[in-house]
Amino acid sequence: MTSVDTERFRQTLLEERRRVQEAIQYLHDENPGSIRDETEENPSDNHMAETASVTLDREIEYSLEENEERVLAAIDGALKRIDEGTFGTCRTCGRPIGVDRLEALPYTTQCIDCKRKEERG
Repeated sequence: MTSVDTERFRQTLLEERRRVQEAIQYLHDENPGSIRDETEENPSDNHMAETASVTLDREIEYSLEENEERVLAAIDGALKRIDEGTFGTCRTCGRPIGVDRLEALPYTTQCIDCKRKEERG
């Protein structure tokens, strides 16, 4: 069994955490008001299509933010596992997660075999 360089992964995770937090902040900065605020800026020019476009844009942004929040939680979980000494261990089978998988997705909780089984249902 190969030892996982947890300090290298800690640094990678911290950098990714910073990037995700910046992405979330950017989404907040780009849309500080509500959809109503945006569509009421010039009510005489407001058409249903314009309102629908604003709504669609906001829904996409909310989805992006929701995804980034999930990634942030996964990163925090990985950092906690490093502190607890369980980083790199599959939560399903208890075997080591391959270094290649950890390098591709450092906050993963499953080895590739268990993840594939889960996805197949």
